[in-house]
Amino acid sequence: MKIEISNGRIIDPANQLDEVQSLFIADGKIVAIGTAPAAFNADSIIDASGQIVCPGLVDLRAHLREPGEEHKGTIASETRAAARGGITTLCCPPNTHPVIDTPAVAELVQRHADAAGFARVFPLGALTQGLAGSAITEMHALKTAGCVGVSNAMQPLGSTLILRRAMEYAATHSLTVFIHAEEAALANNGCVHEGAVGSRLGLPGIPIAAETVAVAATLALVEETGARVHFPMLSSERALQKIARAKYDGQPVSCDVSAHHLHLTEIDLLGFNSQCHVRPPLRTQRDMEGLRKGIANGTVAAICSDHQPHEADAKLAPFGATEAGISALETLLPLALRVVDDGVLPMTQMIASLTDQPATILGVEAGTLSPGRQADICIFDPERYWTLDSNSMLSRGHNTPFLNWEMKGEVTRTLLGGKTVYECT
Repeated sequence: MKIEISNGRIIDPANQLDEVQSLFIADGKIVAIGTAPAAFNADSIIDASGQIVCPGLVDLRAHLREPGEEHKGTIASETRAAARGGITTLCCPPNTHPVIDTPAVAELVQRHADAAGFARVFPLGALTQGLAGSAITEMHALKTAGCVGVSNAMQPLGSTLILRRAMEYAATHSLTVFIHAEEAALANNGCVHEGAVGSRLGLPGIPIAAETVAVAATLALVEETGARVHFPMLSSERALQKIARAKYDGQPVSCDVSAHHLHLTEIDLLGFNSQCHVRPPLRTQRDMEGLRKGIANGTVAAICSDHQPHEADAKLAPFGATEAGISALETLLPLALRVVDDGVLPMTQMIASLTDQPATILGVEAGTLSPGRQADICIFDPERYWTLDSNSMLSRGHNTPFLNWEMKGEVTRTLLGGKTVYECT
């Protein structure tokens, strides 16, 4: 099928393109931008007047819950929610049940995603067997099975020696190691930021040092091993300072932040709001502003959703006993657009943090509108207002502190390989 997307503002940071043009699709791929190819007769014309046409968004961290926790969500339900959010490429961590520590489980995830047909899913393989933190997995087999990196999710490793050996092994296979920066002993089973608000609520805190110590130790091993490392969901200004220095020194490191850490702080925990129970915890106003500056100056490469859908009961216990996480796929784009409206960074740079920059971290062909690439496209109206409510959410998890918020910027259509997988009605 031949499709023309006309009159839209095409933003493709990978090609430094930002202008009103027409985009042409044939056989599921982008064939031209601006001028139609010879003898091109569109079967369908999509009028994108007043809207932005950009590459399909790339999310570096989304828990899809399948296999093992289908009561929270399935690959089909969560990738459908991703399509509503303009996301066409997802990276899922290995903490499923069973763990993604064998090629069979990695292939299962990808088969189910292909069958659902809403988004492309790239799994991370487990760094250690069963995420137990001791025996290293067969990383070459995981890479062959489609894993784009390795991670121990949020589970601690037995020692820094194990981490060093794992990083050496990953480096030999050119696999990126995704490190959740939290020193388990310092975190000490905390559930909020260690500060005035946590003390007032009487909840055990996680100090910023738990993050910075883990970052510093890992950076020391990067120098020793040469492994490529990505730090997902950093939450503190101090940690970003260490990453900035490492990048300045030429170390192969990158990092991302979650969209909710750009808008919420420890103050939002008042009243024991379990919808704000996340890990890493929401930190101070200064940290939030530091994360925003990190995106603006290029220290932070990407904004992720850190999507973690839960059933309603998971958030109904006393705060410390509730499960951490937010259902976040459908709010990733509007929350990122709020950062633009706040004057933190321009639209093109924000879209880069959701498209080609995370795609580069994963090493996948996504996040660009270059001719010849798959027609994975997000079309959104940056001026349209809408309200997030539980009746309209497509994710099985409705656990979000942004319920009933008025959002600005709505996806009107998402295409995957030239096929419409979501259309706003």
